[in-house]
Amino acid sequence: MGRFAVWALFALVLVASPLVFSSSLALTMLSQMGYLILICLSYNILLGQGGMLSFGHAVYTGLGGFIAIHAMNLAGQGVWRVPLVLVPLVGGAAGLLCAALLGFVSTRKAGTPFSMITLGLGELVAAMALMFPEFFGGEGGITTNRVYGSAFMGITFGPAIQVYYLIAAYCFMGTAAMFAFTGTPLGRLLNAVRDNPERVEFIGYNPQRVRHLAFTMAGFFAGVGGALAAIHFEIVTGADSFSMARSGSYLLFTFLGGAAFFAGPIIGAVLLVLATVLLSEWSQAWLLYLGLVFLGMVMYAPGGMASLVVAHVRLARRGPLRTLVPAYLALAGAALLALLGAACMIEMVYHLQRNAALGPQLPFMGTTLDASALASWLGAAGVLLTGAGLFALCQRQLARQWSQLQQVSAHPVTHTQVP
Repeated sequence: MGRFAVWALFALVLVASPLVFSSSLALTMLSQMGYLILICLSYNILLGQGGMLSFGHAVYTGLGGFIAIHAMNLAGQGVWRVPLVLVPLVGGAAGLLCAALLGFVSTRKAGTPFSMITLGLGELVAAMALMFPEFFGGEGGITTNRVYGSAFMGITFGPAIQVYYLIAAYCFMGTAAMFAFTGTPLGRLLNAVRDNPERVEFIGYNPQRVRHLAFTMAGFFAGVGGALAAIHFEIVTGADSFSMARSGSYLLFTFLGGAAFFAGPIIGAVLLVLATVLLSEWSQAWLLYLGLVFLGMVMYAPGGMASLVVAHVRLARRGPLRTLVPAYLALAGAALLALLGAACMIEMVYHLQRNAALGPQLPFMGTTLDASALASWLGAAGVLLTGAGLFALCQRQLARQWSQLQQVSAHPVTHTQVP
């Protein structure tokens, strides 16, 4: 019953989100979250379930997008009659075939050699995209028009809301399929290959074949996600689709969400859209802030955001979690103070490097900073050091209270009545 409620809630969120957030920007962000959930979950088949650190996952999303956009162009010309609702499956088939071919080479090794092979293949495909402009469109990419053929029950997929619901449908079905995969014999074998490939081989299974099958499946869902992205934007460029930065973003946000948990990549996909759309509009140094967040997660929560949620849910079931609220508020206040000081220094550095011609002054959070004044630098450094010191103290206090709560929940005190 609990699992059914979770899936029903997930479907409800997908259906109701555009009704709550109805602006064009929100609808665009929701569509991006939909196909990125598929891509990050497909990447987690490799990283979280198979222990395969890939640096070339963008190859399969990019090829899925290019095949999908060529399919739409052919359908628009009347050469190939394929409805738009099936185009994501065409992109998925392209990703599957490419992953089956390249994965046969990649999965022959594990660990660091596997990562280096995927990195080399990713750079190879990115270079080939510029060598074949007839197919990949060169630097300008390939464009299309997703509105073709006759409308079905008034659905033309011209309005963004109709495209969103198409993406949401594939997001739900793909998420359900990948969750079901975790419980199959192949999914269990993949976990075993990740943990102890020698023992798997000893009992009669081929670890390389298990990795290859999982790699192929990940390529299929990555191709579906790439095709949905092509439908959404109506353009695909090789320089962006196959870039190392694209593969790195899938890795980074899957890790931030929590690769050890199935819901972790879903959280990571949401964070990816928020960072690339909102944070990038707020500051030119958004990649630096993202790097600081990643560093903090590695140091204090290596299991990702999902691990924090799971740990608190488990503790809330066994003990009074509300007693930690004051400690969390103090920790959050100290973190915000340190972040404020760091942000002041970062913005002044970026202003001096990129906008020096506009003068030394820059607006920041309702005030004005003077990048040429020593007082601004000393004030920002003082705020940063004060916040960092308070954060260290609050973190130690929270760790002590957390340990005490775990001990109490593990060994609850029982009161017996004396007759």
